Amino acid sequence: MQHRTVGDLMTHGVVLARRDTPFKNIVSLLSENEVTALPVVDDIGHPVGVVSEADLLRTVAARPDPSGLPRSPNASNGARAANDGITAEQLMSAPAVCARPEWTVVEAARLMDTERVKRLPVVDETETLVGIVSRADLLRVFLRRDEALRDEITGDVLVRTLGLAPSDVAVAVRDGRVTLKGRVETEQIIPVIERLCGGVDGVVSVDSNLRHRLEGTPG
Repeated sequence: MQHRTVGDLMTHGVVLARRDTPFKNIVSLLSENEVTALPVVDDIGHPVGVVSEADLLRTVAARPDPSGLPRSPNASNGARAANDGITAEQLMSAPAVCARPEWTVVEAARLMDTERVKRLPVVDETETLVGIVSRADLLRVFLRRDEALRDEITGDVLVRTLGLAPSDVAVAVRDGRVTLKGRVETEQIIPVIERLCGGVDGVVSVDSNLRHRLEGTPG
């Protein structure tokens, strides 16, 4: 059973900004590449932050309103916001929260949830930017076909990993929801089967109707 990694799912050709990239250039990069955020890197390609549409909008909100309305109470320094020379380094959220290519979907998702971010720059062992992974990228594993999930559970999990016979457990998958039915040798192996099936990339839930052979009538 092989899990998809961040390296499998990430975008490799990363659109990025430098510390000194001006405000208008950032807007152009976001628009032209249809992305909502850019990693900001230093001179040797190490991520130092991320600049997003939200960061740009905070700067816009700090400007005087043409209609005469007061600025947002959460606006940053108005003098700085009005400065046409504002750069990515002044706008970005820092430090950059990064992932590694070898991480699993679960590891990356947990970091996104903990740090409350929508994307993670991906760095290699030298801390150099090699890609970027978004929430949408991680969710792609749930687009796997039910047939592929059933084949992996039956062949990889039950037969090759656990050494069960294909006839021991009947596997049905619908919309990523797995149903297991059958009899196995011991009660102790049932939670192991359930855990490994639930860990298959793309599985939404596992409904287990497994019993052990000593329970009730021998099978």
